[in-house]
Amino acid sequence: MPEVLGAVVDDETRCVHWNGPTDVVALQFACCGAYYPCFACHAEAVDHPAQLWPRARFGEPAVMCGVCGRELTVHEYLATSACIFCEAPFNPGCALHLDRYFEGFERS
Repeated sequence: MPEVLGAVVDDETRCVHWNGPTDVVALQFACCGAYYPCFACHAEAVDHPAQLWPRARFGEPAVMCGVCGRELTVHEYLATSACIFCEAPFNPGCALHLDRYFEGFERS
């Protein structure tokens, strides 16, 4: 399982900002290649601005299920509401924040 940085509070990648039962996703940031549970954890831990994951790289693993530790491509993550490997449900509210992680979802 890749290392998850930031204010992680348990071994399923929940953090101090998002720690409900379905908050089990960590995202890889394009700017530093590191996994963080959320955009706030990244902002608090580094001295550079977050870069959105480029649309041209949506076929690469960039999302990790905190339950089983397996990585999903962005395409796989966006197409499901649960881990494709272990079926752990993901927080549906995360869709409200796609603009903070992935290119092409910027708010207008």
